[in-house]
Amino acid sequence: MKVLLVGSGGREYSIGLALKKDPKVDEIYFAPGNGATDELGENILISDYKELANFAKDNGVELTIVGPEAPLVDGIVDIFQEQGLTIFGPSAKASQLEGSKIFMKNFLARHNIPTARYIETDSFEKASEFIDTLKAPIVVKADGLCGGKGVIIALSSDEAKEAVKGMLSGEAFGEAGNRVVVEEFLDGYELSVFAICDGKDYVVLPAAQDHKRLLNEDKGPNTGGMGAYAPTPLVDESIYKKLDERVIRPTLKGMQDEGMPFTGVLFMGVMVVDGEPYILEYNVRFGDPECEELMPLLKSSPSELFYKASTSRLSEVKIEFYDRYAVGVVMASKNYPYSSSEPAEIIIDEIYHEDLAQNSHISFAGVSKDEDGKLYATGGRVLVCVGVGDSIKEARDRAYMLVGQVHFAGKQCRTDIAYQALKV
Repeated sequence: MKVLLVGSGGREYSIGLALKKDPKVDEIYFAPGNGATDELGENILISDYKELANFAKDNGVELTIVGPEAPLVDGIVDIFQEQGLTIFGPSAKASQLEGSKIFMKNFLARHNIPTARYIETDSFEKASEFIDTLKAPIVVKADGLCGGKGVIIALSSDEAKEAVKGMLSGEAFGEAGNRVVVEEFLDGYELSVFAICDGKDYVVLPAAQDHKRLLNEDKGPNTGGMGAYAPTPLVDESIYKKLDERVIRPTLKGMQDEGMPFTGVLFMGVMVVDGEPYILEYNVRFGDPECEELMPLLKSSPSELFYKASTSRLSEVKIEFYDRYAVGVVMASKNYPYSSSEPAEIIIDEIYHEDLAQNSHISFAGVSKDEDGKLYATGGRVLVCVGVGDSIKEARDRAYMLVGQVHFAGKQCRTDIAYQALKV
């Protein structure tokens, strides 16, 4: 099977790495890929979706997998399907679950899916009135896509009102903030839960936990994610059951009833409050860096999983996961997340420890390659060091051993990934 992966980050590298080990996969293309994905397959520099669909057709690509949210919201799935191509991901209509926070919150309300109390509006006055009914902290969200940065947790009513004003004026997030969602703050612990869906049937993956803040102990500014681990012991069968009955089933039925059946990854940002799960947000693709931990835990054929989901035949395949744990530590560039950094050459020590070599790997993200084949850190989040083990501690220790083997000027990372799980 020939597979095309759309995207350029660590998420796409991780999927590519899993596909590389899949005996059913002969060739992998990346569009556009990054400086390290050419070691797994061929990078294709085509940005126009119609041209990319033509490339897939001309080269006998049997499956396309879309990594990031922007192409999904822009309708890449619809374009490929019009050409009769098999593609993994939701339609543009179904992608509104991530593309519009207002659509998502109203959908949750229509289908009685548990979520925080909220208002959606383009009126500063209405937002302010609602803010006055809430206790701080208060959550303010821009409606559209903001690259994971469109959520502000305000520590006072005044700060929340300033955030609303900044969004509605266009200063904060441009058109993405033309309408806003203001909601109550839910105090609990956060989880990332992923379901692979084919419109009707679904498979729930092991729950993960992401670490959004830049610094240890969840301090500092929000980022795209500084590390993650899976599965998390913070989820028991009771929470899985509640998510199944109260969230996933009503979501898939609701999307079907509204004429936009959901195919692809349903990423549930969940807040557990006193044992009860609430939906903070939906995304319509794998999280990054959660994907980097989930892929090495997948025992079944990834190409079969994605292909069957794309062709509404998920019930035909048995999906299995290794009974192990994975921890991923993001290594970021010097100025992340404030500004771009100077390119820095990446030096990776040779690994002599067989145990580490067999139970860890690097998923590359913000990297480029020069003419001599040298890798450079050129993005904010440069790479993810992933360790796998029979316990979270073993996986964590291997991930950090691998971190010690990677060197580039200005490198930074958190030193406490998976700390919540290790306290349990």
